[in-house]
Amino acid sequence: MFGCDRDPEAIAAAGRRLAGFAGRYELRRGAFEFVADWLPAGSCDGAVIDLGVSSAQLDVAARGFSFQQDGPLSMQMGPGEGPTAADLVNQWSVDELARLFAELGDERQAWRIARAIGRERTRTVFRTTRQLAELIERVVPRRGQAVHPATRVFQALRMAVNDELGTLERGLPALWKVLRPSARLACLTFHSGEARVVKAFGQRWARDYEVTGPVDVPELRQPRPAALRWVTRRPITPTAAEQAANPRARSAQLRVMEKLREIASPFEVGHAQEP
Repeated sequence: MFGCDRDPEAIAAAGRRLAGFAGRYELRRGAFEFVADWLPAGSCDGAVIDLGVSSAQLDVAARGFSFQQDGPLSMQMGPGEGPTAADLVNQWSVDELARLFAELGDERQAWRIARAIGRERTRTVFRTTRQLAELIERVVPRRGQAVHPATRVFQALRMAVNDELGTLERGLPALWKVLRPSARLACLTFHSGEARVVKAFGQRWARDYEVTGPVDVPELRQPRPAALRWVTRRPITPTAAEQAANPRARSAQLRVMEKLREIASPFEVGHAQEP
């Protein structure tokens, strides 16, 4: 068994949990998009990707993921990897922040929040999660809502800091490479953007033809064998009992696909079109 994670603390926790199985697993720190660099092609019977942030990360204030505890505005899954959330909030233009909040956070008040950040940072530098969360709550009052108004903004910043969608887009072909035929890939998503990437990958490679341009014109389709089969065309979602036991799982969606063949050519990997 092989496993990887960008968070060294997650790797350490997995090592402790698997201590009784020494010699039967290998763990590495790193993003799963690089899995084909250390696992041979066609060597795995299956793979599972669990996307998003973990409760262990959310519950540690020092990681800067949560607005419920005050901590540094970081949000890096791999400490020291690239810019922090503070870098984005303090340095990106108001237009860039608004687009980020709207596209990755589905935040309806994206422009109001981005403009407020622009005004506030002329007076002070954003350094902590509480600073940002309190500003957002002033701009978009909670008014008894169950979901904190900073939720979507924090989600968007985290996804941008860690390039989560880019990692997923690059990681799916990498995982496909290390799977052997008939192996299965299970993808656990928690965000609509993640789900769209997984669905686009599955829909494209379940087809038995190639789209060569930006528009799927039936007369221009080029026949080819399908590369995968959907095992669960509709996502598996948590039951009411599972959501009650773990409220953070309420948005989880599990999709499973089975490998039929490789998608190894540069054309196929580099020119994917979302149907």
